[in-house]
Amino acid sequence: MNKKDGNNKRSSSRTNSSRPSANKPKPALPKRSQKPKKDNPAAAENAAKKGGRPEKTVRQNSPRALKSDDIRLNKYISNSGVCSRRDADIYIQSGNVKVNGEVITEMGYKVKPGDVVNFDGAVLTPERKEYVLLNKPKNFTTSNEDDGDHRNVLELVRAATKAKLQPIGRMDKNTTGLLVFTNDTDMIRKFSLPNQKSTKIYQVSLDRNLKFEDLEKIAGGVTLDGHKLFVDEISYIDGEPKTEIGLKLRTPNVKVVRAIFESFKYDVLKIDRVSFAGLTKKNLPRGNWRFLTEQEIINLKNV
Repeated sequence: MNKKDGNNKRSSSRTNSSRPSANKPKPALPKRSQKPKKDNPAAAENAAKKGGRPEKTVRQNSPRALKSDDIRLNKYISNSGVCSRRDADIYIQSGNVKVNGEVITEMGYKVKPGDVVNFDGAVLTPERKEYVLLNKPKNFTTSNEDDGDHRNVLELVRAATKAKLQPIGRMDKNTTGLLVFTNDTDMIRKFSLPNQKSTKIYQVSLDRNLKFEDLEKIAGGVTLDGHKLFVDEISYIDGEPKTEIGLKLRTPNVKVVRAIFESFKYDVLKIDRVSFAGLTKKNLPRGNWRFLTEQEIINLKNV
């Protein structure tokens, strides 16, 4: 036991004697903490490459404010009201767009403030996006054809703005109700696509009472020209004769509404669109228009 104790004492003494040598590098720690990164940009850059802390260096090399006014070329063209972004991409790839006199074919090219953009031979000036809601009366149409029996709907919103407004979708002279106008070509294209998520509600007046069995058949979907059309909802209107029908659809084509009932041998006397993608006729008399609110514009873009 004494020998072992002696050995333990020797080994412990060796261990204790080795500790000071292990602690010798410690005085160098304060020198390591004196990093020159803050005062030496080159050292900071090297540290970032080697996996050091890059937060401050990244912030210094990211001039966000300088890029805030830059805009993609296709969006700039679209904002000018000449075509959609997708069509603008085609013009860009075809070499029909110049920026400051140079032909640009690069997709994703960004226009800076003060740049002069020439589109197919004309200098573009982006317009402020305008959105107008009209409660359309009869005898006005979206068609550009000259006809003594009707006038173009643009006459009704001409005083709203100097921007080049276009209606979203078509509407014949006998159809009344909500119609949205805008110079936002991307939104016009969005609501012109066949697969719509937004709903439109119509009040339809028929020449005779709609039979309940026909109402159920329409509710189950209708085949028109070989294509299946799904109806979101159809019902009689409370407090009205059974000639007055409420119809909810997603299709952007108003002509489909008339075709549905004519396929069941009913004559459609009147079609009135009372709701468009959540917009209603509330406080908007027939023939009047109003600008959309910021929230309504956001809702339309998010549909």
